Order: sequence, then C-alpha cells, then structure tokens
Amino acid sequence: MASLAPPLRVCRGILKEIRALKGPDYQRSPAYSYVLEQFRKNQVTSEKLCRAQQESLHTASSYLSLLASSRLHSSLHSLYHRRGEQDAGDTAAMLGFRLPAQPGGKGWEE
Repeated sequence: MASLAPPLRVCRGILKEIRALKGPDYQRSPAYSYVLEQFRKNQVTSEKLCRAQQESLHTASSYLSLLASSRLHSSLHSLYHRRGEQDAGDTAAMLGFRLPAQPGGKGWEE
C-alpha cells in the first residue's frame, strides 16, 4: 500500500481546493466547516494506533485527488473545447504545430 501524505498536508490541500471553488468567502461555506470538524474529530496522538484514522485519512486523500483532478479537468476543458468549427490551421496553432505551406510539403519551408 502506498504511504499516505501527512494529515495536515491533506487538510490544507482540501481547504485550498475549497478556496479555489468558493472564492474569498470560502471560510463561511459549510464544506469548509465540515472538513475542519472531521479532521479535528479524527485527530489521534502518536502513541495510539487507530484504524479509523487511517481509513479517514485515505478517504480524505482520495477526496483531495478528486477535487484537484476536477479543477484541472475543467480548466483544460475550457481551454481546448471551443464552440463551433475551427479550421485546421487554428487547431494546429492551438496545439503548437504548424501546417505545411503547400500540400505535400514537409512543414518547415517558409
């Protein structure tokens, strides 16, 4: 099993994603208070081995991954998904390619 990130890093990551979604008033959102409440509820000292804490940390790490992936997906979707038809030159330029100057050309002639 892969090692999990420290709980504080996971908590901060989830709160960062909430801040990115909700904007400046993120601290007033129910999601913010729920995440903090759950992390405080599942705190355990280092002398105590708690299976529930490991399970909740794994769930929180999975949730952080879901939030970050969803945010990245929506930014990529808005960048590359355009309404309507585009010609081949615009699509190639968007992806960093150049079309050949003439049919059958190699693409590097000017």
